[in-house]
Amino acid sequence: MKKTFFFNIIPTKAEEDAAKATNTQFQATRVLVEIRDLYPPPPPDPTNPWVIRKRPTTSDVVTGRLMLSYTETFEHIFRHWTLEMANYVLVGNKAPVFVWDLTEENKPLSYRNESVYFERGASEEFYVLGWMDLVRKRAVNGGDEIGLCWDKGSAGFHFKLFHRQGPNVSG
Repeated sequence: MKKTFFFNIIPTKAEEDAAKATNTQFQATRVLVEIRDLYPPPPPDPTNPWVIRKRPTTSDVVTGRLMLSYTETFEHIFRHWTLEMANYVLVGNKAPVFVWDLTEENKPLSYRNESVYFERGASEEFYVLGWMDLVRKRAVNGGDEIGLCWDKGSAGFHFKLFHRQGPNVSG
């Protein structure tokens, strides 16, 4: 199911009275909710599941923190998570995750430790995949073309390095 924010901007009579009684202004609230997807995304293509394709910046590589946009996160990751898992990240926690490196299809590598996580970024426009071990092992450089997707079966990210840009690309 699709995740979206519900904003409570109109107070109930009780909330209005409580604000008046304490001489404060009503504070609008926001909660994450699940809604039925009227226009679900097409089923994943098993031959090309890489719904997130990126060229990480030098900063993404050096810090070991891959920035993902709000849209990428909500459309391609949170859509497959439970409401509780998504809320865990939204309130500021680091969610431990698995990352499967499928670059060499005959030798998949898995990563799961304290440097592999998913969290909300400094602003709610960005989310972060911690991937330092993967960056080091695969020798990812800024400008390389990578693919990511969330795999429901393994309950983790799948990663693939498609094309190397070169070591001197800055981002």
